[in-house]
Amino acid sequence: MAKARWRPLAGAAGILTLAQGLAGCSFAPHYEPPKVALAPKFDGMGPWVPANPTQGMPSETWWTAYQDPQLDALEQRLLTDSPSLAAALARHDRARAMLREARADLFPQVGLGGTLTANRQSDQRPLRSNGSLQPDYYGAHTVSASGSYEADVWGRVRANISAGRADAQAAADDLADTRLQLQAELAEGYIVLRGQDREIELLTSTVAAYSRADHMTERRFAGGIANGMEIGQSGAQLAEAKAALAEARNARALAEHAVATLVGTPATGFSVPASARPLPMPEVPVSVPSTLLERRPDIAAAERRVAAANQRIGVAKAAFFPSLLLGGQIGTQTTSVANLFTAPTTFWSIGPNVAFTLLDGGRRHARVREARADWEAAAATYRGKVLSAVQDVEDGLSQLHHLGDEAMAETRAAQQAGQVETLATRRYERGAVSYLDVVNAQTTALRTRQQAIRVETRRLQASVRLFRAVGGGWSLRTPGKADANAAAMPATVPAAKGGEPGKG
Repeated sequence: MAKARWRPLAGAAGILTLAQGLAGCSFAPHYEPPKVALAPKFDGMGPWVPANPTQGMPSETWWTAYQDPQLDALEQRLLTDSPSLAAALARHDRARAMLREARADLFPQVGLGGTLTANRQSDQRPLRSNGSLQPDYYGAHTVSASGSYEADVWGRVRANISAGRADAQAAADDLADTRLQLQAELAEGYIVLRGQDREIELLTSTVAAYSRADHMTERRFAGGIANGMEIGQSGAQLAEAKAALAEARNARALAEHAVATLVGTPATGFSVPASARPLPMPEVPVSVPSTLLERRPDIAAAERRVAAANQRIGVAKAAFFPSLLLGGQIGTQTTSVANLFTAPTTFWSIGPNVAFTLLDGGRRHARVREARADWEAAAATYRGKVLSAVQDVEDGLSQLHHLGDEAMAETRAAQQAGQVETLATRRYERGAVSYLDVVNAQTTALRTRQQAIRVETRRLQASVRLFRAVGGGWSLRTPGKADANAAAMPATVPAAKGGEPGKG
């Protein structure tokens, strides 16, 4: 009798053992990131070589290359107070929670339940006669515990977990990318603000110089040396310089407001002390190309989403096979609360439950096609990110190179224009030239000086964009022998770990 009682348990144990033996099955395709063919070198600088993890690692504080304590303080403030960064962190936390939710399917689900009810049967209940011995009133009391476990025979649960893990990794990379974007945006905004400070300083000194020139012209007019036209030219030029100064101050206020918003502070009451000190230009090492793809967080996030889409193909394919659920229940059931926990009221059941869909109108095939289409879209997005990354580096290198040439030319032009302005003013004082020559010289000098400041500002902004393009700065360590050997390797995106989806 005892053997008959435990025979169902032995059968269930055998099925569980078989399920564990089959649990190595997986329908997720063999995976590798999509490959992207690249040119052997950047046009702007150096050869393309595979990334070396020991060289050129990103800097957590890359903005310190500009050697500005105020910028350092603002960047640290951004990390703690930026609402955009807080939103990205929340999305990362959500992805991690979803991964934990997917992992819960690996473990048995256990529940407790109970009912304590008083009931009255209808006199007209079907199959109940008037002389029935069934009571009109009765209790129905049940306390039970149940458990279930899905045997992951076809790898559906594991594939779902792998997809969730890849999504969580992508969310972490998204967080890093958002942080890098905000840091770069803040650095660019700060550079613009400092450029405005330099223009304000230039225009302030220009207004002072034009005021002196205007007073001199008035004195000459009073002495009968200058005419009314010269007075008008001098006054108009001074008014234009004052208008330009007001415009520069307005532009600085707008840049300051943008910085306030980035660091999570209301623009009202926020201020950055003015400073006309030029910011230094960071050095760009030759190792920049070799570290690009390894360090871009947006590329890493795109690759992880390709991996997640690959695993979801396996989830869709597993739906074509039976699901095996192992379940059991134990409890007590009685009509009297007093007898609820006595031995005769005990009941239990255990055994497997197999479910298999025969016809679904093509629903499962459609879901596999959806999963493959998602993979194709994610792969195309990844390739697009890689191409955009290469373009970003090319743009940055090109801008730094050409803006550097332009900055040197503008500096020389400003020096020459300053000399012409001084000479024209002296000759006017001696009566050798008209005031129109002074106006022309002063206008040219101011324009070239402003242009020199603006070109230098654009050049600094281009350096920030290059920092962003390579994933957040670079190490200035000298490449060693390993880098020299790597330079001889073929040009390619670091990639492959498998084949196309569905072919593994």
